[in-house]
Amino acid sequence: MPHAYDYDVIVIGSGPGGEGAAMGLVKGGARVAVIERYHNIGGGCTHWGTIPSKALRHAVSRIIEFNQNPLYSDHTRLLRSSFADILNHTENVISQQTRMREGFYERNRCELFQGDANFIDANTIEIESHDGTRERLTAEKFVISCGSRPYHPADVDFTHPRIYDSDSILNLHHEPDHVIIYGAGVIGCEYASIFRGLNVKVDLVNTRDRLLAFLDQEMSDSLSYHFWNSGVVIRHNEEFEKIEGMDDGVILHLKSGKKVKADCLLFANGRTGNTDTLTLDKVGLEVDSRGLLKVNSMYQTAQPHIYAVGDVIGYPSLASAAYDQGRIAAQAIMKGEATAHLIEDIPTGIYTIPEISSVGKTEQQLTAMKVPYEVGRAQFKHLARAQIVGMNIGSLKILFHRETKEILGIHCFGERAAEIIHIGQAIMEQKNGGNTIEYFVNTTFNYPTMAEAYRVAALNGLNRLF
Repeated sequence: MPHAYDYDVIVIGSGPGGEGAAMGLVKGGARVAVIERYHNIGGGCTHWGTIPSKALRHAVSRIIEFNQNPLYSDHTRLLRSSFADILNHTENVISQQTRMREGFYERNRCELFQGDANFIDANTIEIESHDGTRERLTAEKFVISCGSRPYHPADVDFTHPRIYDSDSILNLHHEPDHVIIYGAGVIGCEYASIFRGLNVKVDLVNTRDRLLAFLDQEMSDSLSYHFWNSGVVIRHNEEFEKIEGMDDGVILHLKSGKKVKADCLLFANGRTGNTDTLTLDKVGLEVDSRGLLKVNSMYQTAQPHIYAVGDVIGYPSLASAAYDQGRIAAQAIMKGEATAHLIEDIPTGIYTIPEISSVGKTEQQLTAMKVPYEVGRAQFKHLARAQIVGMNIGSLKILFHRETKEILGIHCFGERAAEIIHIGQAIMEQKNGGNTIEYFVNTTFNYPTMAEAYRVAALNGLNRLF
């Protein structure tokens, strides 16, 4: 019997969300096509976001580590590297990632199409390839995982050679002495660390009253202090009046009347869903002002046969969560329902220098909820391992319930924070009374390690009980 449609499911976008969905679907026996507009698969995560920025960050933090190492304190061997030099390293990582991901699709016989997709009707899409040819494909169901891009206000000239967004900054080839970063969200803070680490003057313009307000306040304050201490100028509660591109740089005019001049400006204030070219009106779907789609708990849009995952549905906009969302959507499509669901406490990793990572509740949330919590702390400078590697900045904080000793939140600031957090997360996820801070006191850790911070913090916290 011939199939009514070319495919069971068509996935639009090959980033983490699209890959999670496509792999889940083909392993369940579905006929799947994936459409990617870029000439390589992997989406924004691989090509412009997570992978290149973390590769950059790694190189810069190694340079800082070398230059701060007392063994080389004669300064005759100071390492210097330009942004452009380090970008070559990121290219290598990106191509390794792309090759690996292409292998996933080939092995699983998942068809890839290159071009721009748009809906013709409820079950048909058209792909326009880069040479202008058009092809139509039909499917019973669709997964929209087309991601997001940097938000461009209409009154900022992004064609100017000195005005960048977080994608185009990866093409920076001149050596700036001074950079303005407009927007102090995760991306703005990460790039502030990278540029400052390369000895570039940084003005970080924050439209809010503190950095990364969703974090536990102590972590946010630690980052602010660390930035201040390393020479980043943070300007809180500021908004731009206009951004003026000059031949030799950029002048930022702020609504408060201030002016700041620098060699270039990185505009990193928000992102927009890549939905504008999908002609969603033809299938009766609407997006919000930021181009995002609404979905239910099974990632279905208002049209039950069209699903959406990843950045295009907004929070949490993390590669890690997008992959899981894709897998869950695939399960919902194959089985009619999803038994898996995103974990309640998604860990956040922020790759500033040093890193910040957290999972669970903040002190501010617990106080507002009137939960009787206590705090256990370990400072990295007291750990043998941190002393050996010269990682004296940083701390681990465990929030736990005074009576039940249940761990309610973990917050870490310092190198390797994003790795360290998972040890505590594993205990937090234990059910039936298995989640207790006493685990860390009663277990034996390798010594010397960073993981040992959990034992120190647990003892510190239990000492506060009476």
